[in-house]
Amino acid sequence: MEDQSEETKMSLTEHLLELRNRLTRALIAVGVGFLGCWYFRDYLFDILTRPLINALPDKSYLIFTGLTQAFFTYMKISFFASVILTSPFIFYQIWKFIAPALLPTEKKYVVPFVLSSTILFLGGVSFGYLVVLPPAFRFFVSFNNEYLQAMISFADYLSLFVKFLLGFGLSFQLPIMIFFLAKLGIVNARMLSKQRKYAILLIFVAAAILTPSPDALSQILMALPLLFLYEVSIVIARFVSKKTPAPETQPQETVSTNGEE
Repeated sequence: MEDQSEETKMSLTEHLLELRNRLTRALIAVGVGFLGCWYFRDYLFDILTRPLINALPDKSYLIFTGLTQAFFTYMKISFFASVILTSPFIFYQIWKFIAPALLPTEKKYVVPFVLSSTILFLGGVSFGYLVVLPPAFRFFVSFNNEYLQAMISFADYLSLFVKFLLGFGLSFQLPIMIFFLAKLGIVNARMLSKQRKYAILLIFVAAAILTPSPDALSQILMALPLLFLYEVSIVIARFVSKKTPAPETQPQETVSTNGEE
């Protein structure tokens, strides 16, 4: 029992060391990407502010209210851009961390996992940037009049922008999450289909919370792709169930009436 406990401790230690190594490599990649993004910070500033600038009236501009606020805001821009730029490598490190728990035949899915995770993440960020944010900002700026003028702090705008787009990118990982939950036997296609009405309710509640605009259009624009991804997840769970072999049943020992095996 003592040796078994020691072996468990060692495996847990190795697991934590592996997690630390993967996090360190991901942070190094983000740091290198940060240096490159810092060089193009003005170009990135123009890209990030375009949805809001297009919604603002002419001769409007963003402001900063602290002496060091602009500097740290540019650092946040570079960091956010670096996370997006290095996302394939980050997903690769995630895969390498969970790979030891997979079967040898499943470890070959590294390329599909990294590729699909990256496409879904970038697709979620792009959808939020191009489709959802413009009408949301137009709604907020529509309260501008001769008595009320928008003087928007870029720090506040960036905080909202980053949280919203990262939330969109991570929520688009739903099919990947369902894939692993189905592999572990936690969910299946039948369960997901049966709970569809509750999933629809939760998706619209999440859209109402995450969407920066209270208008129904922005919330629907956020909920629709998540509903589609939920249906895709059901198909994925059904595919995984077909590929997962059924557990072998252990033969029962027969006992004779006189107690002999």
